[in-house]
Amino acid sequence: MRTLKLITLSVAAATAGFAANAMAGGFAIGIQSGSATGNAVAGGAAVAEDASVVWSNPAGMMHLASPRQVTVGLNVFKPSFKFENTGSTGLFALPGTGEGGDGGDWAYVPNAFGTYEINPRLRVGLALNVPFGLVTSYDQGWRGQLTALKSKIETININPAVAFKINDMFSVGAGVSVQRLKAELSSFSGVAALGNANLAADDTAWGWNVGLTFQPLQQLRFGATYRSAIDYSLDGDVRFTGVAGGPFGGNVRADLKVPDSASFSVLYALNPKWELMGDITWTGWDHLQQLVVTRTTTSAGGAAGSTFTTLPFNWKDTWRYSVGASYRVNDAFKLRFGFAFDETPTNDTTRTPRLPDQDRKWVAFGVQYRAPWKGVFEIGYAHEFIRDASVNVSVPPAPGALIGRFENKADILSVQYSHPF
Repeated sequence: MRTLKLITLSVAAATAGFAANAMAGGFAIGIQSGSATGNAVAGGAAVAEDASVVWSNPAGMMHLASPRQVTVGLNVFKPSFKFENTGSTGLFALPGTGEGGDGGDWAYVPNAFGTYEINPRLRVGLALNVPFGLVTSYDQGWRGQLTALKSKIETININPAVAFKINDMFSVGAGVSVQRLKAELSSFSGVAALGNANLAADDTAWGWNVGLTFQPLQQLRFGATYRSAIDYSLDGDVRFTGVAGGPFGGNVRADLKVPDSASFSVLYALNPKWELMGDITWTGWDHLQQLVVTRTTTSAGGAAGSTFTTLPFNWKDTWRYSVGASYRVNDAFKLRFGFAFDETPTNDTTRTPRLPDQDRKWVAFGVQYRAPWKGVFEIGYAHEFIRDASVNVSVPPAPGALIGRFENKADILSVQYSHPF
């Protein structure tokens, strides 16, 4: 019975990792365009330079110099999460194969956007992007394998939108997001004959977003946008890799609510050469206090309909503050700069290796090139200085706890091309 309980709670730990990977700052993809990367997302709801504005603020479509255009891009992410043991106890004190290696992994995230003018006061757009989609992976046998081995999140989002110009100062926009989310997670079961516990789950859900721009002066624009929460009903199954794992597998279900967010931005053209911008973004993580996982089929672990586990998160709302500037060198080149401070929703009590996230500071720069054939290239780079993240996590009834800290950092490279038609 003790072995069975250990197995069950190990699978529960994997399910907890699902929520973390799906939503937290370290794994959510806040960068959605090359131009935004170079400015550290400053001015995101007010700037309107390419079709990615369909996602950042649909009202901004009314400010595009080329109302009909296509923008395609690729964002390359390389996070790094390296664990340092500072006093783990019980089973976690055993060195195993080491400290897990670097839990971060490369992620290549494409996106595409398009806008079209119906008439001078009405424009429509479409965003195809990936709001979440990174990977963490630790070495098999590391001292924390009961808490996490591999976590993989894949999403695809389709967001049609419309914008309307009320008058010379005000424009409004709105859109609908249809989002597909898939997760694969694993951890060691604690019993060699059962091997790893692998969880796979997915769902399709939808949300909405609205935006507003206000331009009282030719050189000054404000932007505000709100993106709704999205409710997921995650259905999936848990399977074991060991020869004796079959009877312990089965289906599980969990309701998960991705938080809403709101942004307020400003863009100011200081002179023909310099543009200044800023942004404040709020994300409503506070509602995620716990995640209740239930069985949907009867297995050796329990009856269908019973509570598999209740997982504590105790997350808090977060704020991101960013400032940036752009300098127009000539008609062909523009340079971008940016800085941001981004809070984490996690805390020292419930943080796990699946999400070793902490507050971060961004330093970013980029360059824009306008080609003779009217196409526009963007390259943006950002480095995230992430605070060390402490963990103190246990998997009862396994004795002891994993105690240590993660040394974190992340690099982002974005390339993008926009073309009018």
